[in-house]
Amino acid sequence: MRQEVLAMANDPETQEAAFSAPMAFGTAGMRGIIGAGIGRINIYTVRQATEGLARFMDTLDAKTRQAGVAISYDSRYMSTEFAQEAAGVLGAHGIPSFVFDSLRPTPELSFAVRYLKTYAGIMITASHNPKAYNGYKIYGPDGGQMPPAESDRITAYVREAADLFAIKALDVHELRRQNLLTPIGEDVDEAYYTQVATVTINHDLIEKTGKDMSLVYTPLHGTGRIPAQMVLRNAGFANFQLVAKQAVADPEFATVPFPNPEFAQAFDMAIELGQKSHADVLIATDPDADRLGTAVWAGDHYQLLTGNQIASLLLHYILEARRSAGTLPANGAVVKSIVSTELATAIAKDYGVEMINVETGFKFIGDQIKQYEETGSHEFLFGFEESYGYLIKPFVRDKDAIQSTVLLAEVAAYYKSLNMTLWDGIQALYAKYGYFAEKTVGVDFEGVDGTAQMAALMTKFREHQPQDFDGVAVAEVQDYKAQRITRADGSQTAIDMPVSDVLKYVLADGTWIAIRPSGTEPKVKFYVGTSAEHKAAAEQKLDDFEAALTAFRQE
Repeated sequence: MRQEVLAMANDPETQEAAFSAPMAFGTAGMRGIIGAGIGRINIYTVRQATEGLARFMDTLDAKTRQAGVAISYDSRYMSTEFAQEAAGVLGAHGIPSFVFDSLRPTPELSFAVRYLKTYAGIMITASHNPKAYNGYKIYGPDGGQMPPAESDRITAYVREAADLFAIKALDVHELRRQNLLTPIGEDVDEAYYTQVATVTINHDLIEKTGKDMSLVYTPLHGTGRIPAQMVLRNAGFANFQLVAKQAVADPEFATVPFPNPEFAQAFDMAIELGQKSHADVLIATDPDADRLGTAVWAGDHYQLLTGNQIASLLLHYILEARRSAGTLPANGAVVKSIVSTELATAIAKDYGVEMINVETGFKFIGDQIKQYEETGSHEFLFGFEESYGYLIKPFVRDKDAIQSTVLLAEVAAYYKSLNMTLWDGIQALYAKYGYFAEKTVGVDFEGVDGTAQMAALMTKFREHQPQDFDGVAVAEVQDYKAQRITRADGSQTAIDMPVSDVLKYVLADGTWIAIRPSGTEPKVKFYVGTSAEHKAAAEQKLDDFEAALTAFRQE
């Protein structure tokens, strides 16, 4: 990898991109290619980001500062070094850090912030990005990603630290000598596993059906290997196999083109093992174990489910199981992003549960949970984003693929007890609630002028608002940057959400189309969601609206 970084640094175009603009915090922190330059992630930009956090914490009272910062990291190149550099910068400000003794998942870092009562957390990860990337995420006192207001203040302090080479960082030995670094490990693990054990709902079901059900699990060379196996065993799922070649914490991600569980290639080895063992369900988690994908038996082959389908199955099971157990609260709430499936909304309505929509970014789901705890207005039941991220219990305040693994296994056992597969289960939901179809398309904008091109595209949609897509009138435009909803009759309503560069069109037939720049990659994402009584009709509508959207974009 070091040779690859040097090769990139010798390319003039790459050099220009690396030095033209500094890295910025998006919806999930700072993420970029490892390499030299202010626009790349390296020990100096990690120091700079941490200096911003440290200067922000310097404005807080002494007790809050001494609560310190929890730090974790994944299996990527430079992750260990970046974690040590972050601890070193914090130590130079007299701020203690609590650093995991080896790689741990993102959700466990979120848990550690809450469990250790630190003021903040740092997670070194690029999630599901290719091997050339790494990243840096900051978490707040509640274990959720740092909210926009605090993140903006930290970013301002980061920019003040313009001389990257002047930022002071203590080495590990000095940190230990001054008691500014505390290693953490199994004590936090056990506390986390104890909480994950509360995620399962029907223990009799697991005992009768789940213990013999066949599963295959792959961590895709990441952090999920130990915790996923541990929680499956603890719950009673004994009959599972690990994809051995992908259980190695390999920063090359040698067996997959992308370590992303939403891509079919990530399941090639799991499918091969599943066919040999006749597995009921295959589960994959991404390198930092915050996202989960699955492939399920569909009669004669394994079929990948979308993030929306997985979320709908999990939600339906939670509500059905809790209603059957008599534990479904009257003030229950489910939280999802504005670009996630409306099938979940139909399911929640059927069970008398309120659906709350928030902007894209799991920090906003975490903010909603915090609000519920402060006001007592609702009981959180489930949160998700279409991008394969789910949260069942709020002892974590970010996507948690470890929780999701054990609950998805329980859902598979539930359908198996009915002589059904998970594929049968999603078809049953469609039969009851209507066929919902969604699609996400990302358009890349690489290079020095990529950011400007993305901004120009968003400006085009705002200044030349489409009146219809494929002949279906736009009923309302939701502009989350302008924070207003404009209807076809000209009436307007304010949007009470944080400012975000997102446009969403709701059409006369209920179809919705959304556009937003990615917060973690140089691309603009286009979302289309529609529904119909039957699969063929819904999928045809999806194709037609996608084509109309593409045509408007390219005009």
